Amino acid sequence: MMVSQSCAAAYWRMPAAAVSSRAACVARCRTTADVQAAVRIAHALGLPLSVFSGGNDWLGRAVRDRGLVIDVSAMTTIEVDVEARTARIGGGVRSDVLARETESHGLTPVTGTVGLVHMLGLSLGGGYGPLEGRFGLACDNLVSAELVTADGTVRVVDAEHEPDLLWALRGGGGNFGVVTAAVVRLHRIGPVYSGMVVYPWSQAESVLTRLGPLLTSAPDELSVQTIIASGRDGASFVAVMPTWSGAAERGPEATAPVSALGDPISSQIEPTAWHAMIAGVAQSFPAGRHAHFRTRNVASFTPRVVRSLVEAGSSRISSLSALSIHPFHGAATRVPVAEAAFGERRPHQMIEIVGQWEAGAPSDAAWADRVDASLADDAMPGGYPNLLGPDDADQVRDAYGAGAGRLLTIKSRIDSDNVFTATPLPVDLR
Repeated sequence: MMVSQSCAAAYWRMPAAAVSSRAACVARCRTTADVQAAVRIAHALGLPLSVFSGGNDWLGRAVRDRGLVIDVSAMTTIEVDVEARTARIGGGVRSDVLARETESHGLTPVTGTVGLVHMLGLSLGGGYGPLEGRFGLACDNLVSAELVTADGTVRVVDAEHEPDLLWALRGGGGNFGVVTAAVVRLHRIGPVYSGMVVYPWSQAESVLTRLGPLLTSAPDELSVQTIIASGRDGASFVAVMPTWSGAAERGPEATAPVSALGDPISSQIEPTAWHAMIAGVAQSFPAGRHAHFRTRNVASFTPRVVRSLVEAGSSRISSLSALSIHPFHGAATRVPVAEAAFGERRPHQMIEIVGQWEAGAPSDAAWADRVDASLADDAMPGGYPNLLGPDDADQVRDAYGAGAGRLLTIKSRIDSDNVFTATPLPVDLR
């Protein structure tokens, strides 16, 4: 069904209120045939295309200005194959909904930390999350996909059919067509032992310094996310969020060091259902705020990196701005380059620099840019594709590593007219 321009003008729920793109029309699709028809209509009318599943991208790339938006958010079917430990999901399935559905079968998908993020948007660009140490990124758990390409053709993509394209979809973003359905791998882990330990800002430098060795030596089953943010009273804090996905009886022992990094304000770590854990984080990202993201990867918490993080936490204009630091270790580092387009497989910490402010309040975009610049000399080349923007050409060029040339070759073969533009791809490999 096509909806009018007046409806399309306010068609997303992204937290980036400053996004100004306005679609010409929206195709609300329920079937793959609907998507095929929308692609062909856009081609016939000469309209640019974009794909909307949940609208979580901070740059609003799900809405192309004066274009046709293919809305797959109603494509929410979930079919669990318990024996194969997989789920076939529609293009509009949210992470927390999938986790809740698979939990009844004793199985868990590899998701990010925020439940409202849609599975396929997350997976196509990489997908950091607390299970990366045991099972890799979300993209590493993409088994197959149903893809509608720019000519309206449906392609079945798996290890036997178009393996090159499957490789590209595992981290190369939504740049090859509309993924209307996919099969993702599930895992049997039971409840995780997870929670949050909050330290006062006066201890920030010492806590981050002591945390460094813990991050670099963590076993596959232990993932530790770090948050620098403010409470409701505006006071800054450091929160350390462990997730233990190994044997349940080892949870308290494995996470104990996280509570011994200083003198915490609060500490709560307990057995938690996966869907409940990721659903709770979503409350930190209400719709309607302005946002400006940057991202850097660092190999470790060196003294200079720690100082940059502390300075960043102390210099925010908006109390809504934050740093979210995600680990990359274990199984995620052992995925061969030949299996996924996601380019950076060395152990690292992915720093998500989140400038965020309410409409009418002072912008913290300049703060995010300054933090990014302060980390640049200590950062690894590239960055997380799902967070990179059109102005990050140097990082984009390095983000896909040795696979960049292969990725561009596949893009040229599948979508030579560049109909689909999602996360940025490198344009100059010299």
